[in-house]
Amino acid sequence: MNRIPVPALLVTAALALGLCACSGGSGGAGGPGGDDKQAPPKTRISVNLTGDEARAGEPVTVTLAEGERLKEVNVTDSKGARLVGKVAADGKSWTSTRRAAPGTAYAIEARDAAGGSAKAAFATAAPDKVNKLTLAPGKNTTVGIAQPLSIVFDHPVKNKADVEKHLKVTTSNNTEGSWGWMQDWSGKDRVDWRPKEYWKSGTKVTLDATLSGIDSGAGGWFVRDYTTTFSIGRNQLVKVDLDNHRLTLLRDGQTVKDVPMSAGTPGGEKASWRGKTVLMSKEGTINMRSETVGLGDAYDKMVDYSMRLTWSGMYAHAAPWNAAYFGSANRSSGCIGMSDANARSVYDAVQVGDPFEITGSDAKGTQALNNGYGEWNLSWAEWQAKSALR
Repeated sequence: MNRIPVPALLVTAALALGLCACSGGSGGAGGPGGDDKQAPPKTRISVNLTGDEARAGEPVTVTLAEGERLKEVNVTDSKGARLVGKVAADGKSWTSTRRAAPGTAYAIEARDAAGGSAKAAFATAAPDKVNKLTLAPGKNTTVGIAQPLSIVFDHPVKNKADVEKHLKVTTSNNTEGSWGWMQDWSGKDRVDWRPKEYWKSGTKVTLDATLSGIDSGAGGWFVRDYTTTFSIGRNQLVKVDLDNHRLTLLRDGQTVKDVPMSAGTPGGEKASWRGKTVLMSKEGTINMRSETVGLGDAYDKMVDYSMRLTWSGMYAHAAPWNAAYFGSANRSSGCIGMSDANARSVYDAVQVGDPFEITGSDAKGTQALNNGYGEWNLSWAEWQAKSALR
């Protein structure tokens, strides 16, 4: 086979390109026999994130490399969700308000003021570890006036300030409140949002945790957003007087129940905690065993109308076996015991999130911050100081 010298190939290619250009021109805009359509304006863009392993956790910036002012930029992921952003004042760039999430593919389409458009795409690297969270109270629930908004994280949160910036609480009446960080009773990182004072009955509360694309630090990345809503129910609280052995339920400031009880035996580990605690759950009939709270084999029994107050095992419940001490002495293993009838009436009346304000000298100390919801035992200034943003 005869080989054509390289210069000849270049000449041939040049001739071919020239012929194509002449052919296209004759049939193009304004040419004989062609239409009057004009070629679309040329638009080119550049994106700060590129390739299939782009770094997550950064805003997406689209820059106009050629064309008129940017008019519109759409950045969507593979599920169709959009990254909202804003065009700069000079029209030369657009930046997303949210950060790119890990392990996500994004498509970009930009349009300029002259009608030109350009497209691009990239994908972020998959996360080494994903952090998740658990929210309390449950979504669309109604809770008492002391219930905090509580978030427990699956993995440690090193970047607490950055995470807290993306936790937005809105209320129907502009309730003042603050986040506070702690280690949960389980050992995991936890952050609670507590109002300055008890909630007002009827308040609607919404949390928007816009965490997708946020790096929690050693605990890994968040790859989704979270939202929850709840409402504040009746204005009621329970007062427990350890010294006078009485439990009183007040609603809208008026006493609706006042019953005798017997709390924990003073002088040792069997004594009750004092302070402002919060009803965590209504658990009904449960098995209580003393070894689970470090009291040996003192008891193992089924207990009715159980209302949990702490993670360490302090409840209010029915304790008919202790009837001789109701109203006269504290002789339980740490819980607040009542007759079957009185425990049932209290159980039916209270709601999760109601405050139990426990006072008296017959106590072993004040409930710890993370032993349930102990934040109401801190002053407002002390609680605010636990925010990572202060």
